[in-house]
Amino acid sequence: MERYVEDYQKRRLTERVDIMTAVNILKSEGYDHDELIAEITKVFYVDLDTYNEIVMAA
Repeated sequence: MERYVEDYQKRRLTERVDIMTAVNILKSEGYDHDELIAEITKVFYVDLDTYNEIVMAA
C-alpha cells in the first residue's frame, strides 16, 4: 500500500466496523499482523484501543 497522506488529510477510524473493514482489506492484500498497524496508521488516525480489541479477537 504505497500511499502518502498528509496528516491533515487523514480520516479518523473510531468505529469498530470501519477499523474491521480496513484490517480486512489490508489482510486481503497480504499484510501480516506486524505490518497492519504501520500501514493503517499511514492512511488513518485509528482508535488504538478499539484496533487492539479487534486484532486480538481475530
